[in-house]
Amino acid sequence: MKKTPLPDLVKRLGQGAVAKALGVSAPAIAKALGAGREIYVTEHGDGTFTAEELRPFPSQAARSQAA
Repeated sequence: MKKTPLPDLVKRLGQGAVAKALGVSAPAIAKALGAGREIYVTEHGDGTFTAEELRPFPSQAARSQAA
């Protein structure tokens, strides 16, 4: 297993290939990249990919709703 930041994987494989591997649309990948989201993609030995996002806790949205 190897974790790769989303922008690095897109540079290596292309936006369309990453989107297909993760089961999302290419515009969803573009939006995540444009927003600067901290997403890491894990490449598994069987050729599948999973992704996870690191976010602050509590999130900014939770703080603004509580105020």
